[in-house]
Amino acid sequence: MKLTIYTDGGARGNPGPAGIGVVIYNEKKEVIDKISEFLGVATNNQAEYRAILAGVKKAKELGGTELDFYLDSELAVKQLNREYKVKNKDLAPLFLEIYNLSLSFKKITFTHIPRALNAVADSLANEAMDRGD
Repeated sequence: MKLTIYTDGGARGNPGPAGIGVVIYNEKKEVIDKISEFLGVATNNQAEYRAILAGVKKAKELGGTELDFYLDSELAVKQLNREYKVKNKDLAPLFLEIYNLSLSFKKITFTHIPRALNAVADSLANEAMDRGD
């Protein structure tokens, strides 16, 4: 089953109160799951990675076999697509966990999109931060 997943993570203060938002669509472009979760204190990049990780784990639960991720973090996309190295010691374990989980899928892609096209995941991340403050 092919799933389309939009993720966003943010932190107010960087580091600061952080949250994630994830929206998962099926092949008919119907929303089949949403995640809005407060993380506590984290950086923007840690939140972005935690959102992707949550999306990968939920997709596995839902029986996804091919995943297309869309996110507005250019850094995370370039790192996950192996264009950039992960030098940050706090991001490296998250990258590794995503990479290891990604091996259980037939195909997984990560695409950078403008923030304006990521409004649903962004609003879920902001709702999480609002609840956690």
